[in-house]
Amino acid sequence: MPPRAGDDELFGISASTIAHYRRMATAYREATWHHDVRQNNAALLGAIKGEPPFCILDLGCGPGRDLIAFRELGHEPIGLDGCPEFVEMARAASGCEVWLQDLLALDLPAERFDGIFANAVLFHVPSRALPKVLADLWQALGPGGVLFSSNPHGHNEEGLAGERYACFCDPATWRGLVENAGFVLVDQYFRPAGKPRRLQPWLATVWRKAGAEVGGAQ
Repeated sequence: MPPRAGDDELFGISASTIAHYRRMATAYREATWHHDVRQNNAALLGAIKGEPPFCILDLGCGPGRDLIAFRELGHEPIGLDGCPEFVEMARAASGCEVWLQDLLALDLPAERFDGIFANAVLFHVPSRALPKVLADLWQALGPGGVLFSSNPHGHNEEGLAGERYACFCDPATWRGLVENAGFVLVDQYFRPAGKPRRLQPWLATVWRKAGAEVGGAQ
């Protein structure tokens, strides 16, 4: 999907972030492969209604760590990343289907997924582009589908941090953005668990797609 007129600046920001990950792909894999995000995996899966296996989109799947986790739990994950090196790594490591797409130019099938796992990825999207990205995720979820997101929180500051763009929404701003996209908050928590709030930089949120119920339930 080509950029829309006037989107040059946004796509330049995205290209800079992707270029960083391309240069650091192997080092990033080694640094993050053994991170324990089972709490986040469980938060997504626990909120999905219906009978498994679930079709899961791992948005910003990186080298494929969480694709493997979801597959080993018996689900049907598909990965997506904007970094070609990560896409190759994830395909090789997981054996799953992995799509190469920029977050700002998502081309997702409608109502395909039971859940979307956006772990440490959406904070790279500039705030003015987030409504479109969240709308794309909403339409890709089936009725009652679940979006999980984990982002570093802050005081709504954003900009380039080195080569990577970062947007540090405060909890109220983040909630407003996702609710405006048509989601209802299911749960939220701060990470890492068991630490004082000042040492919990990550805000994890679980959302359900509003506007349709699973199987027509009321």
